[in-house]
Amino acid sequence: MRTSLRSVRGARSALALLAAGALALSAAGCGDSGDDGGPPGGGKGASDAVRQTVRLPKLDGQKLKVTAVWTGAEQKGFTKVLEEFSRRTGAEVAYVPSGDDMSAFVGSKIAGGDPPDVAMLQQPGALREFAQKGWLKPLGSEAAAELDKNFTKGWQDLGSYEGKRYGVYFKVSNKSLVWYNTGVFEGAGAKEPKTWPEFLSTAQLIADYGIPAVSVGGADGWTLTDWFENVYLSQAGPEKYDQLAQHRIPWTDPSVKDALTALGRLFGGKGLLADGNAGSLQTQFPTSVTQTFTGGEEPKAAMVFEGDFAAANVIGAGARIGKEAKVFPFPAVGAKAPVVTGGDVGVALKDGPAAQALLTFLASPDAARVWAGQGGFLSANKNLDLAAYPDEVLRSIAGAVVAAGDGFRFDMSDLAPASFGGKPGQGEWKHLQDFLKNPGDVAGTQQKLESDAAKAFKS
Repeated sequence: MRTSLRSVRGARSALALLAAGALALSAAGCGDSGDDGGPPGGGKGASDAVRQTVRLPKLDGQKLKVTAVWTGAEQKGFTKVLEEFSRRTGAEVAYVPSGDDMSAFVGSKIAGGDPPDVAMLQQPGALREFAQKGWLKPLGSEAAAELDKNFTKGWQDLGSYEGKRYGVYFKVSNKSLVWYNTGVFEGAGAKEPKTWPEFLSTAQLIADYGIPAVSVGGADGWTLTDWFENVYLSQAGPEKYDQLAQHRIPWTDPSVKDALTALGRLFGGKGLLADGNAGSLQTQFPTSVTQTFTGGEEPKAAMVFEGDFAAANVIGAGARIGKEAKVFPFPAVGAKAPVVTGGDVGVALKDGPAAQALLTFLASPDAARVWAGQGGFLSANKNLDLAAYPDEVLRSIAGAVVAAGDGFRFDMSDLAPASFGGKPGQGEWKHLQDFLKNPGDVAGTQQKLESDAAKAFKS
């Protein structure tokens, strides 16, 4: 049974709050109650920095392997979470980066008889695939109870397969944001655009000023799927989005043509992309962000599109969010601005108390609070106090995600079978990279996408 794509109907009013300037929402916290009997902020071994709301077992002498795709700033943030877990339980935790192809990495480890204990998967499609193959262990009672307490049904459903709960969505994202260099905007006389035509006009204004408008991390194919999904959701609407996400309409549908044509106006614009189309295909996501906020008065670009997690790279570049770096919602291509979400779900690949204890911890406000304070992180945990985030912009983005409840659209490529939506060098990643190279080939791109989608969904 396919995990259902949650509707955004009825939740647009909450998510539309993102459209205000610097995304300034009230930072009213949800409050961490500690009502499960855990020792809030005290007791033997309690952290001075993280108040304890969940009880964890003692795991002295046990070893735990955890894998995720995260590198750089994200790896550092997650490592802090694992260190807190190790400090509380006594378990020895080793982090192993998987590379972009999580399915291939885990498959090879299982074939070799040594899978990691816990994996952080980026695609619901990968969770379904792993569950179908019998690789996953269902959540234990403690992890399930923590999940019930802290997450809405929509996020719980995304971590389930055929009625069994396997996953905890620990890190989520709002993938409908554009970060910009305020110095370039001020110098060019640019304003935050609200519509796609305004966005293209702003891009041209900045290019005429002498700075490429947009930095694109095309070496990482997933960034291009995010570009497409935002354009498509806004232009075609949520019902079409659901149909395409489930391959109930083909990629040769006119709605896909319209979205690729709209996106092609940016990718094909003269002087609009940092280092041009060829250079964009050689630019990885972290670099696409940092080069927008370094270089003084002559950065390589004025804007970069990606989710809230880009904040870590913005900060790493030395820019202050709300000062040198600001953010606006992805512009409306159609009647409404899009709101696309993503997320990383923790699953157990081995039985045992250590793996279940880590998932229990990840489902608690405690684990989320560790990373939230460092920036570049967003949680759907409704009991995480928004004051845990380091600045008003991130509090605003996080508050809107929590306020959305079950009303959200998940990243389309992550909902697809991994062979189509989540693998380097094939499927969506490959064909949208080819489209970035040749933005005029709309029909050819559609045909290639449909050919691979038909094979992936049939299998």
